[in-house]
Amino acid sequence: MCKCPAFAKFSCEIVNILTDLAASSDVTDPLRDPLGNGRKIFAGARIRRLRNQRGLTQTRMAHDLGVSVSYLNLIERDQRPLSASFLLKLAQAFDLDIRGLTGSDDGELVEDLSKLFTDPRLIGIDVPKSELRDLAARAPAIAHALMRLAAATPAIAAEPPPPGPLAAVAAMIDAAGNHFAVLDDAAERLADELRLSGPDLNAAVVDRLRARHAITVRALPLEVLPVHLRRLDLHARQLQISESLDAASRGFAAAVQLVLIELKADIAATIAAAGISNPLEVRAATVALAKYGAAATLMPYARFLAACEATGYDVELLQARFGRGLEQVAHRLTTMARPGARGVPFFFLRLDRAGTISKRFAPGASPLPIAGGCALWHVYHAFDRPGEARCQLVELEDGQRFLTLARTVRPAAMPWGGARPSFAIGIGCDVAHASALSWSAGIDLNGPAAPIGPGCAACHRAACRQRGLPPAGAHLAFDERQRGLTPFRFTDD
Repeated sequence: MCKCPAFAKFSCEIVNILTDLAASSDVTDPLRDPLGNGRKIFAGARIRRLRNQRGLTQTRMAHDLGVSVSYLNLIERDQRPLSASFLLKLAQAFDLDIRGLTGSDDGELVEDLSKLFTDPRLIGIDVPKSELRDLAARAPAIAHALMRLAAATPAIAAEPPPPGPLAAVAAMIDAAGNHFAVLDDAAERLADELRLSGPDLNAAVVDRLRARHAITVRALPLEVLPVHLRRLDLHARQLQISESLDAASRGFAAAVQLVLIELKADIAATIAAAGISNPLEVRAATVALAKYGAAATLMPYARFLAACEATGYDVELLQARFGRGLEQVAHRLTTMARPGARGVPFFFLRLDRAGTISKRFAPGASPLPIAGGCALWHVYHAFDRPGEARCQLVELEDGQRFLTLARTVRPAAMPWGGARPSFAIGIGCDVAHASALSWSAGIDLNGPAAPIGPGCAACHRAACRQRGLPPAGAHLAFDERQRGLTPFRFTDD
């Protein structure tokens, strides 16, 4: 009777097969991977882990296996493949599961890794399956760590970069830190010329469109312009703007059109420098940069930065001084990165009641990774008090602290009974810069802060009473005799 204590999961026939292979070959005859299309099996890392787990030196293990130390060293360095006889000796000497060496149990891990590399954030990175197979075989701990890391960041994974042209625009903005010097300089010169016509830039923009470009600006009723906020009718030489927009938004719409005409070359040069050539991506980038240029024209860099520093970045005073809306001012705050004249590095985001983020800019360090949805962050409560600005000192798990401000905005008027959209605007900066902000008055910047995180699935605060889900990848524990602050008890080990 064949005794096979080393193989709980294998039949004696497998041992007999290996024995036959070993008898017909010498110690260096390589074993072929039955799952690898004839690929030789290299398992140096696994052999080394086995040896270390048993507390053996190479000399002692080589002695137990009846091979030379140099041969064992070559195997551990993957300079020699496994042979049938060597595999049999391992199994007999160390009560070893063959699959742990042949890699026949790596198929699932390889498939998981393959799915991981289909993540939209990794578009353009082509990893051959053979390399994934080698990673799973030679460094399974690293492979499992990658899978755990991916599972622990569902907030990011749930919000991959927008597809198509929007991804290219986002990459362009991120690469520039949301500061385009060429456009800022050109817009500042344009603003200087506009101010010669009078102090009201909105009116100056309208006059310039009419005088230089034969384009008149008209505000049209909703029934005439039901699905557009801004529309250029080249046949009538009209820039048609919806009456649903307030004065600040109408002025911004006109400025966008003026920038599209007068800063066309600067916009094109910026897009080319970013390496964008796909026609659809070019048009999307043109729209984004035209809006940037409009903001830079209506809030010229030097004047806006001086006003920020004079008012302590008081967003309501900045709105009044430049005749702009909160969203326009908040967005402009994220672009103050001119070398030698930098402003406070703000982050910005806009979200709706469902928590969907439609805009985000983070030129510097920010808590934007938490944008997956932490219910403890006041930006998600701004809808409770529409139109009221609320400040909050927050702290992430790693100890980073930020002073943030949130308020709702309504982008456009709607007919009675219509669904009027509402958004929450969130801005903030690292607490190191917070003393420069007027809205830090009365807040102890070194005092208690709201403990926020990157959304439940990626947050590991065990005592958070707001927790709705356990962290992804954590090990859950259950005890019917007790109930903690949350239904979830977990460890990260």
